[in-house]
Amino acid sequence: MKTPYWFLYKTPLAILLLPFAFIYNLFSRIIYRIRSFRAYTPRRTVICIGNILAGGVGKTPIVRAVAHYLDAPVVMRGYRRGRGTSNIGDEAMMLSSDGLIVHTGDRKSNVMLLDRQNDDTPIVMDDGFQNPCVKKTISVLVFDESIGVGNGFILPSGPMREGLRAVRRADAVLIIKSNGRVRKIKKLPPEIPVFYAKNKTTSPYRSDEKLFAFAGIGYPKKFFASLQNVIGCRAFPDHYQYTDQDIEWLIKRASCKGAKLVTTEKDWMRLPEYARAQIKFAGLETKIDNAFFIWLKGRLNGKNNKKS
Repeated sequence: MKTPYWFLYKTPLAILLLPFAFIYNLFSRIIYRIRSFRAYTPRRTVICIGNILAGGVGKTPIVRAVAHYLDAPVVMRGYRRGRGTSNIGDEAMMLSSDGLIVHTGDRKSNVMLLDRQNDDTPIVMDDGFQNPCVKKTISVLVFDESIGVGNGFILPSGPMREGLRAVRRADAVLIIKSNGRVRKIKKLPPEIPVFYAKNKTTSPYRSDEKLFAFAGIGYPKKFFASLQNVIGCRAFPDHYQYTDQDIEWLIKRASCKGAKLVTTEKDWMRLPEYARAQIKFAGLETKIDNAFFIWLKGRLNGKNNKKS
């Protein structure tokens, strides 16, 4: 589905949905408590890169950077595994194509499987901050300055999976800096260290070429704004599976405007194979401040303090 427009603003509709948000939050907390009784304590170090917003904060590039830094395998659910993504999902396919070992499916089962290996390398868990079935050694929450916490409400009234109090369960916060509008994240616990990262989008075309951009991600406007010379754009639902009709429409639309088609790497992974030969993706480079890796190395050297 597309990200609802009210997720970023306190609209009348968002206010009307608050009773449903209360019910969602109540049931989520009950389920969390029940599932925590069956929590598995892994032998190996598990580093969870999570969020408390429903997608779109740019977590996957952070997972990639941390996994490469540690030369670690990645455990993830594998969103919408299916046609055109080798049955592992777009995010998993993107990480795999970058040389990482990725295990998709049930996170607990995969962590237990990796635990049986004769290996002490840490395991990086993509998402799972709200999943208590595996006890994490280190939990890092990712935010995007351009989104902040949206309207501050919990699903379905807003984008938050749980309230900001949940940050107290984390070991650190990593904020992706914005080149445009900044939405301040207030009331972060002072005892939780905060680090920063920067994204740089690189177009596969010359700077003077006209672009028609499309994306099916949580907040496609972020991607469109990161490119230059965009004369047209089309947003699709998050994790959208592109059809032949979609490709035909996009090619015709770009041709009419005399523009080149460009999309995100995640979207490119979901395109049919024939379309990948005609459409290019814009590269995304994420640079995390070195202070974060210094902190992470220090935590790994004294990893006895485990959090769930």
